[in-house]
Amino acid sequence: MMIKNIDHIGIAVRSLEESLPLYTDTLKLKLEGIETVESQGVKVAFILAGNTRLELLEALTPGSPIAKFIDKRGEGIHHVALGVEDIEARIKELKQSGLRMIDDTSRKGAHAADVAFVHPKSTAGVLYELCEHALSKEEKG
Repeated sequence: MMIKNIDHIGIAVRSLEESLPLYTDTLKLKLEGIETVESQGVKVAFILAGNTRLELLEALTPGSPIAKFIDKRGEGIHHVALGVEDIEARIKELKQSGLRMIDDTSRKGAHAADVAFVHPKSTAGVLYELCEHALSKEEKG
């Protein structure tokens, strides 16, 4: 499996409004934008941090996966997103390697990227997200 990069690091927060000043004012990182991803029950803020991004995730509803994560573990690192090409082939490879997937096929995430999550019980407790941006698909021709 070809990993292109660490696309972003997802950080669960209770409130984007309360969390953003740490990143933008104190750490002096650039806010790229805020977007709602209804299908995943989150409002996200992408922050440029050198050659990667931080994705702050705020739950839209008390029953969403991010809300449950915060209730159980508190705010903090939620996932590491790995940039890939041909996400469906990567999912198939990982499953054939014995990893357990949360998503058997990709779904739409922030920035209209195709995403799929690897179950953390297969990866020493780390939740990995495979992420393929539409631009990557266009570049392939």
